[in-house]
Amino acid sequence: MENEMQVLEIPYGMRDFLPIEAAEKRAIEEKLASLYVAWGYDEVVTPTIEYLDNLVRGSRHSIETHLFKLFDRKNNTLALRHEMTTPIARLAASRLQDSPLPLKLSYNSNVFRYEEMQAGRQCEFHQSGVEFMGTTAAGADAEIIALAAKGIVDSGISDFTICLGQVDFATGIMEQFQLSPQEQHALQTSLEQHDFVQFEAQIDRLSVAEGAKKTLRQIPLLSGGEDVLEKAYALALSEKSKRALDNLRAIYRLLKAYGSDRYVRFDLGILRDFSYYTGMVFEIYTDGLGFPLAGGGRYDHLLSDFGNPCPATGFAIGIERILLALTRQNLARPETPKDVYIGFSNGAEEKAIREAGRLRQEGKAVELSSASLSRAEAEALQKKKGYANLVYLA
Repeated sequence: MENEMQVLEIPYGMRDFLPIEAAEKRAIEEKLASLYVAWGYDEVVTPTIEYLDNLVRGSRHSIETHLFKLFDRKNNTLALRHEMTTPIARLAASRLQDSPLPLKLSYNSNVFRYEEMQAGRQCEFHQSGVEFMGTTAAGADAEIIALAAKGIVDSGISDFTICLGQVDFATGIMEQFQLSPQEQHALQTSLEQHDFVQFEAQIDRLSVAEGAKKTLRQIPLLSGGEDVLEKAYALALSEKSKRALDNLRAIYRLLKAYGSDRYVRFDLGILRDFSYYTGMVFEIYTDGLGFPLAGGGRYDHLLSDFGNPCPATGFAIGIERILLALTRQNLARPETPKDVYIGFSNGAEEKAIREAGRLRQEGKAVELSSASLSRAEAEALQKKKGYANLVYLA
């Protein structure tokens, strides 16, 4: 009985996309793919399975517990990719190392991460994004943020917030008070996980002056408009933190030219969940979801781990999260074109085939009946299948 039940089930954390869901997913992916091409990005496709050692390069945290691992016949340890930045960094550092810079790459891919299921993400989920490699310029970061914002808008969501931060600000503050690497790691982990109770408790245990503790407590509270940067400058004693704020100002100035500044809120407590981020980081939120639609940032050292130093920045958009947001906000979801249903009576099948071909050449989405029908039967199927028009040939 147990084996019979497994025939109808799928593994933990996986899902089926029914026809309408699959069509909506594909429509969003195609919109994003067209957008990336319009902005000068070339699509790449990397293997679903990579060597484990490549996937965990540069990871500060132990990501291995979240990976689906397997072995090949030579007993090499492999894993399903858990995100796309690392595989693309490997590709850029190897087969694309002689390509002219800057290198602009895009993708639409499925990724796998073993974790507790939550709305908008399972163990297999789908991401769309870009990587901009070869420059440290603020203009590259601004383009990445503006492109991510345009992708969200093109997906059907116009009301959202870009939370923009810089990892060097927080790390610079921690370094100016000479915290140990272990203390910094603990504080950074709490910020990443938005566990501010734990963050406060860790600060209480530090052997630093009360003034230092007060400053550290301010980090997750530095959120808002441009005035937040002025408050942050007053706290930043290290050159590292000051440079981080200068960088955010430069990026924001360019975002005004893109018209994307209206979405931005500075949040200097943001530290994303992959340790390879080295500068600007951002997350995009919308009403009705307690997790980001998209996120990304600068990662200037990751390609060095593959033997080809090269600065880079990028983002990923969660496709399932876009679909969930559209549903929760009662927004229009992508429509699958269903233009014409063709039915035919006995003896008119060849005529119906020719008519279906003619309409398809005109760009119509056409379904041809598989057998002869009465007009009433054809009308019933047209409505049931959701086609806008009926062509009936007798």
